[in-house]
Amino acid sequence: MLSRFMSGSIRNLEREYSCTVRLLDDTEYTCTIQRDAKGQYLFDLICHHLNLLEKDYFGIRYVDPDKQRHWLEFTKSIAKQMKSQPPFTMCLRVKFYPPDPAALKEEITRYLVFLQIKRDLYHGRLLCKTSDAAMLAAYILQAEIGDYDPGKHPEGYSSKFQFFPKHSEKLERRIADIHKTELIGQTPETSERNFLQKAQMLETYGVDPHPCKDVSGNPAFLAFTPFGFVVLQGNKRVHFLKWALKQHVHYSWLYSHRQQSSSICLYL
Repeated sequence: MLSRFMSGSIRNLEREYSCTVRLLDDTEYTCTIQRDAKGQYLFDLICHHLNLLEKDYFGIRYVDPDKQRHWLEFTKSIAKQMKSQPPFTMCLRVKFYPPDPAALKEEITRYLVFLQIKRDLYHGRLLCKTSDAAMLAAYILQAEIGDYDPGKHPEGYSSKFQFFPKHSEKLERRIADIHKTELIGQTPETSERNFLQKAQMLETYGVDPHPCKDVSGNPAFLAFTPFGFVVLQGNKRVHFLKWALKQHVHYSWLYSHRQQSSSICLYL
């Protein structure tokens, strides 16, 4: 009943809330939206902010009070999905990895996918051999600082960059060697393209592991990738089922349904 006596500005505040979305370059986009706004509205705001046209590869992810990750559903109310009080914090992330990221039409799309895969490498999701890791890191180095310059880049300069969860001094030296000798003259855009082409060839490209158990009850991880369904145990891929029909149909449908169960048993 007291709402009848509230000023218009107070009532408007009750119908609005603040939302912050962390972008892939770690900057933040903050906006105020209506309490009944749906996920699509927020996503469109972000895409407009970034001038992003190739939207289908991206989504908005949030963490619930139980520390579980979810993709924001665009057809549903944001407030009802968050299960927490505003202001809300979410992240823009790649949801569907393109099979050939270097062939994406828009430069901004390629750059955002580059940032996502760089993030995957840093968080240990993009697993690879040491030689591949060194080359990927060297591409990142070339894209970020350009050609090696002894006047600007003293001994151990590559150690200032955190490419992986952990790495050795030997790997750091190998990264610097590649950067100094093999990538001279590459523009940032070329280095990013080469990084994408290298990354897409790896078995763990596009993998976002989801915990499960095999038929014997042993812990494992499953993931849906642009190329098929994979099962991982430890750091090894133990099963790979290639999509039989059009990959984008399987990939998008399965990915959207993969979080419906927190425990999945594999009979493989």
